[in-house]
Amino acid sequence: MSIDPRVALQSLTAALEEHMVAAAARRGDGDPAVEAAFFAVADAFEVYDDSLYEAYGEVTPLEVIDDDGEEDDEEDVDDEEDLEILAD
Repeated sequence: MSIDPRVALQSLTAALEEHMVAAAARRGDGDPAVEAAFFAVADAFEVYDDSLYEAYGEVTPLEVIDDDGEEDDEEDVDDEEDLEILAD
């Protein structure tokens, strides 16, 4: 079942707003509300991106990164410093 991209976009917008509210009310590092909002944004974005592709054959220029800061596509090496790290 495909989701209307407009509905998915509304969900993404709501998740982004909730993340901002959680970030503004943060109670220190590792605040569970901020973490939950972070993952809600990531999930909503993936649903939006998938629905956009299914409906129109288009994607956004954005990527979801792993929690540890690594991109999903580990083969993407951008600069010489990254190459040095991989060589070690």
